[in-house]
Amino acid sequence: MNIKNILSVLALSTMFASCGDFLSIEPSNEIVLERYWTEENDVNSVLMSCYAQLESADCMRRMIVWGELRSDNLTNGSGIPNDLLQITKENLLETNSMTSWECFYQCINRCNTVIHYAPTVAEKDPNFTTSELLATTAEARTLRALCYFYLIRTFRDVPYVTEPSITDSQNYRVAPSTFSEVLDKLIADVEDAAQYAVRSYGEETVENTARITRWACYALLADMYLWKGDYENCLRCCDLVIDRKIKEYEDAYEKNPTTLSMELYGKYPLISESSASSNYAGTTYNEIFGTGNSFESIFELNFVENQSVKNEAVSSYFGSSSNSNGQLAVASEAGSNPYTNTTSNFAKTDCRFLENVLSGTSISYVQKYVAQTVSFRTTSVGGSAPLVTKTTRSTNYANWIIYRLSDVILMRAEAEVELAGEVAAGSTLSDEQIAHYQRAFDGISAVWKRANNKRTAVADTLVFDDYAISRTAMEDLVLDERQRELMFEGKRWYDLVRLSRREGNNTRMVNKVVPKFKDNSVAIRIKLSAPDALYYPYNRTELKQNPYLVQNSAYETGDNFEK
Repeated sequence: MNIKNILSVLALSTMFASCGDFLSIEPSNEIVLERYWTEENDVNSVLMSCYAQLESADCMRRMIVWGELRSDNLTNGSGIPNDLLQITKENLLETNSMTSWECFYQCINRCNTVIHYAPTVAEKDPNFTTSELLATTAEARTLRALCYFYLIRTFRDVPYVTEPSITDSQNYRVAPSTFSEVLDKLIADVEDAAQYAVRSYGEETVENTARITRWACYALLADMYLWKGDYENCLRCCDLVIDRKIKEYEDAYEKNPTTLSMELYGKYPLISESSASSNYAGTTYNEIFGTGNSFESIFELNFVENQSVKNEAVSSYFGSSSNSNGQLAVASEAGSNPYTNTTSNFAKTDCRFLENVLSGTSISYVQKYVAQTVSFRTTSVGGSAPLVTKTTRSTNYANWIIYRLSDVILMRAEAEVELAGEVAAGSTLSDEQIAHYQRAFDGISAVWKRANNKRTAVADTLVFDDYAISRTAMEDLVLDERQRELMFEGKRWYDLVRLSRREGNNTRMVNKVVPKFKDNSVAIRIKLSAPDALYYPYNRTELKQNPYLVQNSAYETGDNFEK
């Protein structure tokens, strides 16, 4: 089935609509379930409902809020709901609706259901081959791992369940597993699933980026290995994805080199901001975020225009032509205008500022995902900002990108920096450390050059010797480039949490985040310095229903209530 059709249809909507949180709600009628699972189409329908659940407004809102709102990228915007406003003030309570994880566990339960019933269907339906069974369950296992990965990065320790809620005898009160225990299980599961995952759904089909492929498995694995601190395996998985993209570029170049929008930056094939003969930029944004399912995409959630499922979270939080001011705004430091502020994180030549940020005199709003197309001249880098011509979606159907090539390149750079290790006081860098830093810099430089529309090393402001002086300097370079490249894509807070976990303290994270607070900054600095403050509190309802959950110590209120 074509994903443009099946993602908008929930064949089992009545089966799952009233399930609620499967950790506390009784399952649907078992007899109905047993009668349903008879042929391959039944399996595929529920598998597609897993994608549909991830595209739900509840999941999408949490991907944005959990991954961005507490970071130095975002602050309160226009008409912000109170729950979000409290998060922007670092006043997180267990009653905040954004602490609910139910929508992700619903997706996990759908994945568990596919994994549970698919082998039974294969026994009944001779058209459902062993290879198709393995590929289908690999897809569900990877989606399940992605959901759990969101949960542990947000809450740290969470209940880990791999069986679906299909019998009344199941225990729905499950003790949480630790972050490390869950992460190790996810890595093992996806490593196994990757060998069975589909390599390609065919040439030039959106399913290659809108569904899980082997390359999506490796992108997820690279990310998980980065969090685990297993940098050699992170490099291995990054290289598998990068080599695949290089091969795709070489094949496309061989077919027709004159029509490609991609070119090589060092060894990395990336979509150019503009062609060598053009004075206008915007091509990168238009292909990746405007049209979607671009060459650089590895996995993204597909929203199809004129169908029922809209990207409501982006429309509400970032805006649209009918709702120009989003509920979330750009933090002043992150969105600092390079044309008026010499300390901006962006250079005047950096196209990403003009593409990502709708700059205002008193407050700036997010433009990424809101604009459908952007275009601006690149011939001048002095004086005032060039005029940006754009079209804006009236109703937002923008795809939501989970992984894309530049993200993987920068993950690889981070792993190289960490492999270089510490430099002892008074010592110089070893040849091996310099080699790690150089490989990291090559990846960062490729992403930076593309964004700054540079094809040569002439007049580069990103210079290796300026950063290859210490691990801290190189780490900051990676963090800064990830912030510029992946701004508003649900990555920044998680990057800062990963940094804090690695260092064993929150100091650098706090120094990056606190400047966005104009009020109570001293108290917020103290609050954010606690290690447990990196994570969200468990929702009050979950605490009442599951006696095994113990509230994160950073959010203990002293309330007594029966669970």
